[in-house]
Amino acid sequence: MSQKQPELLSSLILGPGGALEGLARRAAEQVGLAGQLRAGLPPVLAEQLRGASLREDGTLVVLAASSAWAARLRFESAALLAAAGSLGLAPGRVEVRVAGPGAGG
Repeated sequence: MSQKQPELLSSLILGPGGALEGLARRAAEQVGLAGQLRAGLPPVLAEQLRGASLREDGTLVVLAASSAWAARLRFESAALLAAAGSLGLAPGRVEVRVAGPGAGG
């Protein structure tokens, strides 16, 4: 009688077809998008962009460090749309939200 070897938990969760594979891929895409959008902004403002994602309805959602920085990022909506366009994306509008405490940046 042969004994089956246990599988690593990380391979079960993050491996191909794993429960978190899609979630991990989406998170990596969002981190990449935020980084690429920062490149299209003035450095002081880019530091305050905490995250970004593109919804299926074409809305570019941007997370700001605070409500004051969210207002500043709203004024840069055209630059954010242009930066997204240079990445081959075609968002229809920008929605800026305030990131919660502890959001990465």
